[in-house]
Amino acid sequence: MSDAPDKTTDATPEPEAAGRRIPALVVSGFLGSGKTSLVQHLLACAQQEGIRVAIVSNEIGALGVDRALLGAGGEAFVEIEGGCVCCELSDDLIETLEALYREVDPDRIVIETSGVALPFDTQLNFWREPVSRWIGDDTAIVVVNADQVLEGRDLTGTFVDQVSSADLLVLNKIDLVPADQLETVEARLREIEPEAPLVRCEQGRVEPELLFPPDVGAVDRSAAAPKVRPHTHEHFTTEIWEVPPGSTEAEIETELQSREGLLRAKGFTQTEAGPRLLQLVGHRIDWADAEGPTPNLNKLVLIQRAPA
Repeated sequence: MSDAPDKTTDATPEPEAAGRRIPALVVSGFLGSGKTSLVQHLLACAQQEGIRVAIVSNEIGALGVDRALLGAGGEAFVEIEGGCVCCELSDDLIETLEALYREVDPDRIVIETSGVALPFDTQLNFWREPVSRWIGDDTAIVVVNADQVLEGRDLTGTFVDQVSSADLLVLNKIDLVPADQLETVEARLREIEPEAPLVRCEQGRVEPELLFPPDVGAVDRSAAAPKVRPHTHEHFTTEIWEVPPGSTEAEIETELQSREGLLRAKGFTQTEAGPRLLQLVGHRIDWADAEGPTPNLNKLVLIQRAPA
């Protein structure tokens, strides 16, 4: 766990004394679905409305890209690296949530899981002491890349387990899919999860009122936690690629496209156009001007499935 709040503040009141429960939102979805864009949108809305949001971000691959994209706001932000908060890092998640609760006293909690984590397993942590005393109701949203579904890429294993665990499906990146194909995309999702409500969006722009649970006190966490659902937990590998100095965007793209089985790549690079943010999802590579800090410049995290 990195960048946890300072725990030396003795004057902070005990929030649970007031009996206030805080709603939690688990943002899940496969690699490159657009989770960070959605969380960025939630932060912007919270800042406009004066709502205190605490964010826990779980990246696979420790380059601090999400911190650069999300950590500039006034809200509390903690990044947990080195595994998935749904399993290997569940104890770190509990410690982080408790620290945020006592030292920030947020109005809302948002947990952005890694692209390979399972939302239901993450939610089970809310029944653990001491966070079970103050976390209210929670919602698991699963962000889905419409382009990925239309092309039929990586729609097994982790993807299926994520989608079938959703309280709400957010069909993102609909601008990448012809309008007359959206019903086909939704039909494929309904084969996996027939009941969860579904909303469409571009760039993760969904009204926050649709995402957070409406009745924060509607859950009794004094009871036993729900049973773990049968699922698979696929293994993925990460590699840090150091981009050769002076590489052009075209040369970087050529190298990435030559790597068989690459699912996701992201990071900041110095190119002929200046510092740029690169994001690869499947066969698609997007570039954007870097705004703000550019940690680990010329290093990209590459993610693919581990060999069987």
